Amino acid sequence: MTENRIAVVIEDDADIRQLLATVLEQAGFETVLTGNGADGVSAVREHNPIVTTLDVSMPGIDGFETAKQIRAFSSTYLIMLTARAEEIDTLQGLEAGADDYVTKPFRPRELRARIEAMLRRPRAGGEPAGAADAARPSGPDSGPATATTAGPGDWREHRGLRLSSAERRVRLDDSDIELTRTEFNLLEALLSSGRRVRSKTELAGLLRTEDSAFYVSEADRRAIEVHLANLRRKLGDFPAAPRWIETVRGVGYRLTAHEEG
Repeated sequence: MTENRIAVVIEDDADIRQLLATVLEQAGFETVLTGNGADGVSAVREHNPIVTTLDVSMPGIDGFETAKQIRAFSSTYLIMLTARAEEIDTLQGLEAGADDYVTKPFRPRELRARIEAMLRRPRAGGEPAGAADAARPSGPDSGPATATTAGPGDWREHRGLRLSSAERRVRLDDSDIELTRTEFNLLEALLSSGRRVRSKTELAGLLRTEDSAFYVSEADRRAIEVHLANLRRKLGDFPAAPRWIETVRGVGYRLTAHEEG
């Protein structure tokens, strides 16, 4: 299934809603505008957008709950917008499933740059990730790849955890693991790096853009910590005794050593 260039805006302030529509339409999106969380969830389900912007403070269900409901069935890029600047709110938004978190008042050019940076890592073939990935046939491919190297079918493997960049798919013990796009991209970067340590700044930059000059803030680095924690939770990996992802204190992250024998 191909994906239309659609963006859903979930925002209760009419002026901001129209500003977001203008920014997104200038970036080439067809926009669907909604004013509350319930309508926004319905719009995402109906239109399968590439990008969804989501206000935090809304009547009815707030942005955090809306994000959780959307994440239950969609892998749309979720960008939360809010007047709240406290770190705890940022972390709560990311834990609810957001890919990015922008505080109001925001600069339209910055928002557009963040969206375009995310889209530089499109899904292979434009097929939906997440829940739709689980609908793909789950039979074995032509064989496991050598650990942390690309093999038949573009699969990479480390200690039984396997990832295909071409299919945007992660498998563990013959089961598909459902990840957000950001979690997938982080795992892909770590599998590609092997035992080389990747700093939080590097990982944040990879998610933003291929341009190394892109500014990475402390909030971006904290976001990497949250995304890595969510990724580990889904994999059943534990920082105290990691099977796949090892924290190098004060530096960043890398793969664990290969199993002996």
